[in-house]
Amino acid sequence: MSTTTVYTGLPARGFKARLRAVAPPLAIVAAAGAGCVGIWLGDPTTPGGPLPLCPTKALLGIDCPGCGGLRMVYSLLHGDLPAALHYNAVSLVFLLLFGWSTVAWALGRLRGRWIDSWLHWRWTPLAFAVVFAVWFVIRNLPFAPFTGLAV
Repeated sequence: MSTTTVYTGLPARGFKARLRAVAPPLAIVAAAGAGCVGIWLGDPTTPGGPLPLCPTKALLGIDCPGCGGLRMVYSLLHGDLPAALHYNAVSLVFLLLFGWSTVAWALGRLRGRWIDSWLHWRWTPLAFAVVFAVWFVIRNLPFAPFTGLAV
């Protein structure tokens, strides 16, 4: 096993070097694919199915920022974008950002140098924390129009 860094400034050359470079991002994609198969087969839109209920929802009776995420992915896998947005719009945006960062990571490893993504921006942690907190609060407000955000 080689301990050399992949960010040498030189692109990966040859099939084996390219495969080694993209192996970690491909492992993430494979894990996400396996998760999607589990969600597809588990059908989180059916009550009492094999997929777990959100612990926050079960214990406290409120929606956490991730509540509806499994149903959102299930809806996306079935091509139902409006339902996906209803279940969890913030998680949908996060999935798009996660996809972007995974592609940037893979390309950076192939090129031998970092490729900036949203993860490298200075304000990312603050923006993420603010969106997370606001989403947590507004989807639990007990009056219209916010009651429509509860799942």
